[in-house]
Amino acid sequence: MQKTPGVIITGASSGIGLECAKWLAGHGFHVFAGIRRKADAERLEKLAAGKITAVLLDVTDAASLKAAVKAVSKSPSDIVPCALVNNAGISIAGPLEMLPLDSFKKQIDVNLIGQLAVTQAFLPLLRAHHGRVILMGSVLGKFALPFLGAYSCAKFALEAMAESLSMELAGTGVSVSIVEPGNIATPIWEKSKITAMEIAGDLSDSKWDMYRDDARAALGYVERLARKGIQPVRVAQTIEKALKARVAKKKYTVGADSAFLGKLLPVLPVRMRQAILRRVVLRR
Repeated sequence: MQKTPGVIITGASSGIGLECAKWLAGHGFHVFAGIRRKADAERLEKLAAGKITAVLLDVTDAASLKAAVKAVSKSPSDIVPCALVNNAGISIAGPLEMLPLDSFKKQIDVNLIGQLAVTQAFLPLLRAHHGRVILMGSVLGKFALPFLGAYSCAKFALEAMAESLSMELAGTGVSVSIVEPGNIATPIWEKSKITAMEIAGDLSDSKWDMYRDDARAALGYVERLARKGIQPVRVAQTIEKALKARVAKKKYTVGADSAFLGKLLPVLPVRMRQAILRRVVLRR
């Protein structure tokens, strides 16, 4: 019986996750698309009939994870679950001084702890098939921007997770890679701006005044990111390459800004790097 490689993708209802689900389903994989709402299931499965299976999966909920592993384990015998793409992520912009701690924790829970939780849950299944784990990093795991500090905190830590996990699993037959996209045109940035405006509306004018102009400039920058980014299918194509390579690379960049800025900015003197970023983001 011919086997079809199966790949689990978290956060598959929109953005990069959705493009990965569509692309991989069309290029030889059966996709287990992790979603948080039942309403998204039928829409996703219609995109590639018989090649996408929607799975309810909240990366911050242990019971949901357990049920998702059980659902994937019961897949037909001709589908071999051999890859995990940890894509689920959120961004909530705002000055760190005033960012509600619940909002900060939520980003860490989804973007960092959630990726580890999903990896831990699916590792026994992946190990049985000498599978691959792909973590969705970011160029903002290489340097931080003002007002996107919480997002970068998670992505910086994810780089460390990928490094440690790769070494720990080296002798088990499971490989670990991290993908570092640059500016990608996805809803995450627009959602980030909207949430930041909601948070700002809850702050008193006196507290917000010291950040008002810089925050407005930074949110304008985020808006431009959302408009001018490269298409998320580029990330999907990179992930296909990582899954089909005889030996996957440890890191993959996506986009010229990730390849160039991700290498240049971290090696610049700190004052110089921060001056450049303030000029680009805050226009000052």
